[in-house]
Amino acid sequence: MRSLYDAMPTAGRVTDSGIRQLYTTDGRWQAWLDVEAALAEAEAEVGLVPESAARAIVESARLELMDRDRIAEATLRTSHTLVPLVWELSRVAGEEAGRWVHWGATTQNIVQTGDLLVLRKAHGIFLGLLRQTLLSMAELAERSADMTMPARTHGQHAVPTTFGFKVAVWIDEMARHLERLHEAEPRVFVAMLGGAAGTFASLGEQGPVVQAGVAARLGMTPMAVPARTIGDHLAEYVCLLGLLASTCGKVAREVYTLMKTEFGEVEEPIPPGTVGSSTMPQKRNPHLCQDIVAAAAAVRGSIPTALEAMQTEHEADRSTSLMMHEVIERACIATGDLLSRLAVVMDGLQLHPRRMQENVLRTDGLIMAEPVMLALGEAIGRQTAHEVVYEAAQAAATQALSFVDLLAKDVRVTAHLSQERIASMLDPSGYVGLSAVMARESAARARRIVEG
Repeated sequence: MRSLYDAMPTAGRVTDSGIRQLYTTDGRWQAWLDVEAALAEAEAEVGLVPESAARAIVESARLELMDRDRIAEATLRTSHTLVPLVWELSRVAGEEAGRWVHWGATTQNIVQTGDLLVLRKAHGIFLGLLRQTLLSMAELAERSADMTMPARTHGQHAVPTTFGFKVAVWIDEMARHLERLHEAEPRVFVAMLGGAAGTFASLGEQGPVVQAGVAARLGMTPMAVPARTIGDHLAEYVCLLGLLASTCGKVAREVYTLMKTEFGEVEEPIPPGTVGSSTMPQKRNPHLCQDIVAAAAAVRGSIPTALEAMQTEHEADRSTSLMMHEVIERACIATGDLLSRLAVVMDGLQLHPRRMQENVLRTDGLIMAEPVMLALGEAIGRQTAHEVVYEAAQAAATQALSFVDLLAKDVRVTAHLSQERIASMLDPSGYVGLSAVMARESAARARRIVEG
């Protein structure tokens, strides 16, 4: 399956996440064979299948033993997803054992359960990349805990903050995504072996035991009701990836913005030799962040289809199964792409504290209007103080006047605050609140989460 980045070179130190290698025909076929093997063993355990047949099926359930030409020919002839593979497994296992292959199961039982084995491998890659990113964020938060910069609300300077506080916000969200993914595991990674309509009719009273045996062998949870129409757990996983992608996209967009020439406060890693433009040699473009933003949008865009795929008619509907498989594959590939890039950005993000300092001083003291207002408010009341400082701030902004000079000339201010007091309140680094504390605490928490 082609994705957004199939024709795009990876930038710098980015390596492929490994998700694409999972979502190949070989990867899916082997996962289905693994389910068939687990099914035979579970059925042998309760006497539904001879033990000798189960052993032969398990020994034969390896893709390298299969005749791919026979499978391809049968696929063209039958137009069926699984039957040609079942036939080939039966042939390789031998006549006696082959007659017990796929006993009591239906295609979706094997395919959906097998595809969840593939998804679980992707899930493991996501968790690894998340932990790696959290460790890089922890180091970044500590390194920048005291780097004063403008906090911006509605795109405008608000009050001072530190870059470390910004990273603490990222850590807080990413930690919850890691927690959500772990919490969802028993709900998402489930084995379904209920037969044609999910009623266990083909396996009888032993059906739940067989399903539990398959689940145990595959390290999964058995479904309480193995209905083929149940898809909320699959849609949930796509929604979780959407939440994760939203945070990753937000982080990338922030780096992208702060990397703009007019800001110049950070820069994503740009290894020597990276070309930003075919015609403008000076360009140092945020390739990685742009990739992340685009991939994050693709993941979020998968959610409506996943929810639509839950609308399965009666007891089974192949169309919704196809929709769900396709959307999970697409979301997983895009998630792998964005996480592999975010890990590199967080590990190699360049910080420019001098530019941060220049920017926080750019408004000639206006960014410190709040502490001046609060100090004045102690004497004349908050609302009155707000009006006084508001007048000075708006005049400074609209008439190119000095905010400090305006305060110094206003008797409503000088009657209560000396020029020395005002000057002492105009140091941005003295009004960052607990930014540095929260940055360091978040860094420590990120390490505990990863190491725990």
